[in-house]
Amino acid sequence: MRSTVVTFPSGLTSGRSQIVGVVPVRDRHGLVAAETPFHPLDHTWPDQPADRGTIGGLPVVDCVTGAQSTTGPTTGEIFLGESIPVRRGTEGWEWLVVHVTEAPLPVGAEVDLEVDPAFRAALSYGHTACHLAALALNAALADRWRKEARPDALGSPDFDQAAITSSRIVPHGSVDVYRLGKSLRKKGFSGEDLDPAEVARRVNDRLAAWVAADAPVRLDVPGPGLTARRTWHCSLPEGEASIPCGGTHVGHTAELAGVAVELRLSPEDATLTMRTGRA
Repeated sequence: MRSTVVTFPSGLTSGRSQIVGVVPVRDRHGLVAAETPFHPLDHTWPDQPADRGTIGGLPVVDCVTGAQSTTGPTTGEIFLGESIPVRRGTEGWEWLVVHVTEAPLPVGAEVDLEVDPAFRAALSYGHTACHLAALALNAALADRWRKEARPDALGSPDFDQAAITSSRIVPHGSVDVYRLGKSLRKKGFSGEDLDPAEVARRVNDRLAAWVAADAPVRLDVPGPGLTARRTWHCSLPEGEASIPCGGTHVGHTAELAGVAVELRLSPEDATLTMRTGRA
């Protein structure tokens, strides 16, 4: 099999393609098409959930990343998700979108692939909101750095990248968790007397301005493969923001309408959780 051609980066939610492989997924069937509009769960950074929908009329109960070796002792073997033994995009491997179904389809069959557009739209809202909230959070915390820190695309110290431990996209929002421990203090960040409500107010003021600006959002897509290094761009009033990203997004910030964050510190102030969603 050759690497799956993916069309979700351009916003497509439907297509027609040929089944080129079938792999067992426990007691289910993993169907590989030559081309697909489905966004699978990325095993290396599982922030955006897999798309929902149908393939050949069958419900897709899960959609995961697969990798097939083309050289060495594992030639031809397909690994799924966390069992993939190499880094994403490693040479000598084909990278696959595996649609998991309860029933099989024959190799060679031409099938329609249909993604649930409402669920995709909700995740796209959440993913764009997540990136904007991260940039706004960086700006809101910029005065808490005592040492020079790596800047984000807009010039603020990149707290998001320095401190994030997990990010999960949910319909119309996201949940991001940041560590505030010794390693971050050594980098120069001070979390002392941090007021989550005040920081959230600053973040939300900036988000409101960015939504009102109706800034265009686009993905830079260097190739049709699943592992192509795609980049999210947004032309904000402060400048061109960019973040490496393999997910899906809205086309303009105004599509987010009311979006806001809530911030909470853990009881021992070891982590900061940001919940982004509709206001």
